[in-house]
Amino acid sequence: MPRLRAFAPLATSDAHTLILGSMPGAASLAAGQYYAHPRNLFWTILGEVLGIAPELPYVQRTRALQDRGFALWDVLRACRRAGSLDARIEPDSAELNDFGAFFASHRRIERIFFNGATAERYFLRGVLPVLPASSRGLELRRLPSTSPANASIPYADKLAAWEALR
Repeated sequence: MPRLRAFAPLATSDAHTLILGSMPGAASLAAGQYYAHPRNLFWTILGEVLGIAPELPYVQRTRALQDRGFALWDVLRACRRAGSLDARIEPDSAELNDFGAFFASHRRIERIFFNGATAERYFLRGVLPVLPASSRGLELRRLPSTSPANASIPYADKLAAWEALR
């Protein structure tokens, strides 16, 4: 099974909020874009919560997100996984991104929102314990995954939870 590699963070130095996924799915990796699967609700929900039109070209959407002070990244830098489901990530293959370096160059981050339980779990177990004390006062909050695999939670409930980004 090939080793999958995540994207670089989308972030400006003045970002105040970081949204973390676990690892891009197959459609996103193929497109070279965060949340590219047509049934992933990420851009639709951000359209409603932050006023970023989901039909805008990807570059404009990501620029609008950054202009509002949001950064976008994944907890994992690399892993092996069959398909796109987080449950299929081979735990022994999971490599974490360098959050020490990220927070050193993005000092205004105050909040981290996790797009689903897997991102939160990898962050809490592997990242948070090794962060410098100066980075430990961050507000951390898990939101329901926007993945099409998370269809058991109604859209209205997901949207209500994601309102916390405001």
